[in-house]
Amino acid sequence: MKTGVWVQPKLNMKLINETKVFVNGTFDVLHYGHFKLLEFAASFGKLYVAIDSDERVKDKKGDSRPFHNVYERKEMLEALNYVSNVFIFDSDESLITLIRAINPDVYVIGSDYQNKPIVGRQYLKNIKFWPRQEKYSTTKIMNYGL
Repeated sequence: MKTGVWVQPKLNMKLINETKVFVNGTFDVLHYGHFKLLEFAASFGKLYVAIDSDERVKDKKGDSRPFHNVYERKEMLEALNYVSNVFIFDSDESLITLIRAINPDVYVIGSDYQNKPIVGRQYLKNIKFWPRQEKYSTTKIMNYGL
């Protein structure tokens, strides 16, 4: 059963006058490409990150994933000084609910999504594509030495 969006209580987006920037993804094994994407996103304003639940990662990437559970991934991202808040979502619907609640001014996603559907696109004002760093990949890291 899906649990919906896990949002921190008392987070009042209406009080934030800064540019709100939104990024979502798995962020399972953080690597240099992730750091550069997040740094790029944060250059536009206050950065909000949404991560896939463990169940969603397993559904998308297979039974061997995630490597780090959702709480470990959330804590690692929160440790980055340019990440303002991290949320967890478990379905397209809960991601859309989160996007609508945050109402980001800028949405950053990898360039590999330029010709693909983007969940919640109809609620996104300004989409910026980060050039995918082929050299850096969680799959490559996890398969290293096999």
